Amino acid sequence: MKKSILICAIVLFGVGYLKAGTWTTFDYPGAVATYISGISGSSITGTYQDNGGVHSFLYNGLNWTTLNYPGAVYTSANGINGNSVVGTYQYGLDDGQGFVYDGTSYTGLNYPGAEYTSISGISGNSIVGNYSYFYGDTSYGFVYNGTSWTNIYYPEAINTSISGISGDSVVGYYYDSSLSGHSFLYNMATQSWTFLNFSGAMQTCVSGISGSNIVGTYYDSSNIEHGFLYNGTSWTTLNYPGAKETRANSISDSSIAGYYMDSDGYSHGFIYTIPEPATLFLIGVGGLVLRRRITV
Repeated sequence: MKKSILICAIVLFGVGYLKAGTWTTFDYPGAVATYISGISGSSITGTYQDNGGVHSFLYNGLNWTTLNYPGAVYTSANGINGNSVVGTYQYGLDDGQGFVYDGTSYTGLNYPGAEYTSISGISGNSIVGNYSYFYGDTSYGFVYNGTSWTNIYYPEAINTSISGISGDSVVGYYYDSSLSGHSFLYNMATQSWTFLNFSGAMQTCVSGISGSNIVGTYYDSSNIEHGFLYNGTSWTTLNYPGAKETRANSISDSSIAGYYMDSDGYSHGFIYTIPEPATLFLIGVGGLVLRRRITV
């Protein structure tokens, strides 16, 4: 007697996996140390050190350009958006003024009436940083939208600084009366504060934001620096492979920029590409079910 048997086979198509992020080193040609502070698309900005001192730079993906504010003894490029670079320059040891560089010329930008202005970041037309009316005095955070200045100051703090902006959200840090530092996320629309602390860290320093992603640096119990990415739900440590310390300073879409210290104590700039989420390619529940009837 012949019997028919139904054979079922489940075929899984491309079970996904989490891809590893990629690290790329960027060093200013001939420099002994490179520090990346800002990223926008394929362009980065920051400072480098050579035998002649410390200088700022702009790298557009092809060419490196040294940035020196005219007449200044020190120029610090801190942020970039498109073709606009923002930062701080000094004529002496006890002053500081903000600037915007549009790829051709420099424009000074200072909080009205302030003696000291430091610009740390830019997104679209919005520029952020901190200012003080007297050098070394209490500092206040600000947002400048090209027309008006908005003062952002954590209540009872002795110093507040804004380091990054994305839409209505700004990130920064403040110091309380005991000189303890705290990082925060502030929503300008709702005027609400959210404290940001990497679990178990001695101190957390937030430096950049893009959408819901926030980057910065935390110090562990041994006072070692580690970069981090916070996506609004979970925290991820970022350590350049083999590095002694890693600092994450800026984020643009899926790219994080900063610098790391190698085993010999030299600093190098880096860009880290955030890995894509895992993807599971399945058809139906459990995959594609193949059926075949055979006679035996």
